[in-house]
Amino acid sequence: MIHKKIIGTGVALVTPFHENGQVDFESLQNLVNFVIAGGVEFVVALGTTAETATLSETEKLEVLEKVHSTVANRCGVVVGAGGNNTAAVVSFVKSLSPEKFDAILSVAPYYNKPNQRGIYAHFEAIASSTSLPIILYNVPGRTSSNILPETVIRLANDFQNIVAIKEASGNLNQIMEIIQNRQENFYVLSGDDALTLPILSVGGDGVISVVANAYPDIFSTLVREMINGGDRYQALRNHYQLLEITNALFKDGNPAGIKALLSIKGLVKNVLRLPMMPVQSELFIEMERLNKKIG
Repeated sequence: MIHKKIIGTGVALVTPFHENGQVDFESLQNLVNFVIAGGVEFVVALGTTAETATLSETEKLEVLEKVHSTVANRCGVVVGAGGNNTAAVVSFVKSLSPEKFDAILSVAPYYNKPNQRGIYAHFEAIASSTSLPIILYNVPGRTSSNILPETVIRLANDFQNIVAIKEASGNLNQIMEIIQNRQENFYVLSGDDALTLPILSVGGDGVISVVANAYPDIFSTLVREMINGGDRYQALRNHYQLLEITNALFKDGNPAGIKALLSIKGLVKNVLRLPMMPVQSELFIEMERLNKKIG
């Protein structure tokens, strides 16, 4: 069943680069193996954390193939497929092999600032173009448009393959409204690492996480304890264990923070593509200290 592939902890994978700017496929493979060993339920390739906007079409396909072959059915694989050109998104979605992937994560159209009718029509076109399950992605801080709860519920009710939303509005009232009014088998995933525990406590079903690139075991344990009715005190301990470094990750932009942390842990090089820049030295030193504190 699809829900077994997209609830729990998902990781928004970074795209590692060599110093010359080329994709570092060996580090990507190592990162995928690392997070799977840490107990995550699924990975997300080509999300916004992956610097997908800077990848060529050939690189995107190569990244997908590397992630798919490395996962080898050990966890779910979700593909990021979003944008502000509906026709281009539909074309990309149609090119995907449904047998290789478990779902699509599609961010709300950015920059254009469509109204709710436009947002609905955008996702209607995507949902009608594929049999793959679709996870809506609401992140108003990046897109400048908010998918309102009534639009989410309408889309979920009208299209059987719209199965979840990654909610990064930061608005708990909005998130609770979706949880309260959703149909059965529609899932709400946190899009904010620091708010994951509160969202799970009011009925959320999981997370698509940035910090889990670096601490998949700690973060996935937190999520499992919450959604399986386990040790909530353990979940709370894990939440506060990671809170400081989670907040630090986003002080100088994402994925700059997580790439700095992953370089500290020896998993990827601290290399980004313009217009993203590495974090400033003071923050890097602070992250080194916080990583040691976590142990």
